[in-house]
Amino acid sequence: MLARAHKDFIWRRQDQINHLRSALREYSPAVIAIFGAELAHPDALAVLRLAPTPEQARLLSTADIAAGLRHAGRKRNTQPRAELIRQALAAPHLAAPSLVSKAYGASTAAAVAVLTELNHQITQLETQLAEYLDQHPDARIYRSLPGVGTVLGARLLGEFGDDPHRYASAKARKNYAGTPPVTRQSGKLLLVTARRARNQRLADACYRWAFCSLGASPGARTYYDQLRARGKTHQTALWQLANRWVGILHGCLRHHTPYDEAHAWPSQDPTQANAA
Repeated sequence: MLARAHKDFIWRRQDQINHLRSALREYSPAVIAIFGAELAHPDALAVLRLAPTPEQARLLSTADIAAGLRHAGRKRNTQPRAELIRQALAAPHLAAPSLVSKAYGASTAAAVAVLTELNHQITQLETQLAEYLDQHPDARIYRSLPGVGTVLGARLLGEFGDDPHRYASAKARKNYAGTPPVTRQSGKLLLVTARRARNQRLADACYRWAFCSLGASPGARTYYDQLRARGKTHQTALWQLANRWVGILHGCLRHHTPYDEAHAWPSQDPTQANAA
């Protein structure tokens, strides 16, 4: 329940970010130029809290911005970062009429308050996730897997469940996760597509796990690179890697053994990768 609540709050935050970005495009494009997609970052929220309209933003000094950044939690490079933000805010940009800008500013101030609270609650949920995950006997196995931290570990454990007899085989666990492709053939037409009917929360967690593992597991990286060299797209290669990871997880849980890189990836023969 905690893992699902955490994901729900992240979705809500992204919805707020999308609305905020749409509003800023209309009256304050400088903020988007500075922070891009990171509108929920404490730095961005600090600046918008100080000055929700372009008129207010142009009056900010470097000292004002630096103080806001420090209050939001920034510890390093505060002064240089504040100066860059001040210069960007002072640069010429297309402007909306003053009354329209003030109306958007009021809406932005409300959105900043909501995003600030969402950030706080998401952090609180992550703390509780770590507490509950560490109490579970399977936590050491999930945490041993490359690319699996507290959040992904909690999501995977919560969605797979902990009944040791729930999945008769690694194939059954993979099918539940929705990671194996579906092959459809009609005459000479052969289509290989992703599964539509599946636990979307679990599938999302497995996909993110595969992506995070690329920098944490040499075996996973080699497997992914082999798939890409054979012409697989990035997305297809990640799904195939996720499918492989689910099988590895099943073996670790079945034998009550933490992950071992050498045992999980004994060979990186492309023909074996194709068979997987």
